[in-house]
Amino acid sequence: MTAANEVVFLLDVDNTLIDNDRIIADLNGHLAHEFGDENRDRYWEIFEALRVELGYADYLGALQRYRVGAMNDPRLLSMSSFLVDYPFAARLYPGALDVIAHLHRWGSTVILSDGDVVFQPRKVQRSGLWDAVDGRVLIYLHKEQMLDDVEQRYPARHYVMVDDKLRILAAMKKLWGDRLTSVFPRQGHYALDPRNSAAYPPADITIERIGDLINHDFSALPEIPKMDGARQEAL
Repeated sequence: MTAANEVVFLLDVDNTLIDNDRIIADLNGHLAHEFGDENRDRYWEIFEALRVELGYADYLGALQRYRVGAMNDPRLLSMSSFLVDYPFAARLYPGALDVIAHLHRWGSTVILSDGDVVFQPRKVQRSGLWDAVDGRVLIYLHKEQMLDDVEQRYPARHYVMVDDKLRILAAMKKLWGDRLTSVFPRQGHYALDPRNSAAYPPADITIERIGDLINHDFSALPEIPKMDGARQEAL
């Protein structure tokens, strides 16, 4: 535990800082090319069944289950390499790293993501996000259920959560209330699905793309004092 900050910015990863839809499209193409359409479809069936079972996306776990029906296929080795060695930095949304640097002027920045214990940290590391937040990375199975742990590790008077899923933002807002400012970037298939937009209340701040936060002035947040000229210059 650290001393309480005035504000902590919590940043989702998939389709918030990284274009995860592009990653999935690339994986889909790789599977079709290397294994054929039928085996590609089988992988995604396993993936979706595992996501329902676990509640989060587990690409490597789905590969392990896929392997049960293809024990002697050496191409599985290349598939795992495709996932682990994928150039995630090339899929960062424009301005994502600049936004993190901008937010750090107002408070601490923390990656707060869902995912497995191997692939998701790998994605955060290889994309450059891990270094951008100086290793302040939290990855849970269901992050909206872990807010007590988040608060213990990064205590603050006010939190800002940036996430492409209104469901997550609404769940966190219900628990933290006015202590949370929710930011909704309309990126990726979840954010652009009108059914999701209709099912949950709007976020406090809605932006079209993550890069728009570079122009946002957070000095109006409840616990953030406006910076005078000397402090602005020092930062």
